[in-house]
Amino acid sequence: RCLESVRGVETVVVDNGSTDGTVELVRARFPDATLLERENRGLAAGWNAGLAAASSPRYSLLLNADAWLVGDALERLVAFADEHPRAAVVGPRLSNLDGSLQRSVRGFPTAWRLATEYFFLRKLAPRSRLLNALYAGGFDHDEVREAEFVMGACLLVRREAVDEVGGLDEDYFLFSEEVDWCFRFRQAGWQVLFYPGAECVHVGGAAHGGRLFLENVRGHLLFLAKHRGAREAERARRLLRVALRVRALLFRGERGRQYGEAARWLGSGDVETLLRR
Repeated sequence: RCLESVRGVETVVVDNGSTDGTVELVRARFPDATLLERENRGLAAGWNAGLAAASSPRYSLLLNADAWLVGDALERLVAFADEHPRAAVVGPRLSNLDGSLQRSVRGFPTAWRLATEYFFLRKLAPRSRLLNALYAGGFDHDEVREAEFVMGACLLVRREAVDEVGGLDEDYFLFSEEVDWCFRFRQAGWQVLFYPGAECVHVGGAAHGGRLFLENVRGHLLFLAKHRGAREAERARRLLRVALRVRALLFRGERGRQYGEAARWLGSGDVETLLRR
């Protein structure tokens, strides 16, 4: 469904070492697509490879395998971007399989914002910016909005902006790669815009099935160390360790196991040591 939704435009499929028949399906059903078979070096590396192989001089659409465009969403995204020449990234409205809204506007991580998430504080006031800025509390996703960042399931990116700030940071394996990229775009004076006039269905977490929680935590620390400094990253490491130890006691099964694993990892060294491994 992902590839069907972009049939008719130049398409690059980056296959990160899959073993589920994806390569054979693409060759049989989408022969016009450029297929890049690579070892799995992470989502950022895959996106960079796709961007390098695409020939469009104006825009590229990054579309994850667990997402697909609805109707004329691509044309709508391009038209909107044409009207907003300082937009480096435009994100559409994301929908769940049942058509309900999937909240996709986000705020950049800080130690405090991570604490509001991992200590359940945002549940106290989900529409409050103080307690839920990480998930853009109070924003209903029904209007054009300049965002700190938007979820990377579907992103229209302006090639001129990519040429200026560079591609994605391949130190991120999965999670936070789009956070870092949007931060760099905004630092360079570009905009990141949410546009609800185009829709994309996203089967959240289908690609990883929730099995890579530790990478999510690592992405937080990498972003903070890179953009907020060592002290902020170390503060976040300590907060996250406590929060995840508590969560490991509260949740059973695989979820609790992953929280416990991440808490142990966070306790095995300071941020510099953890990110060097």
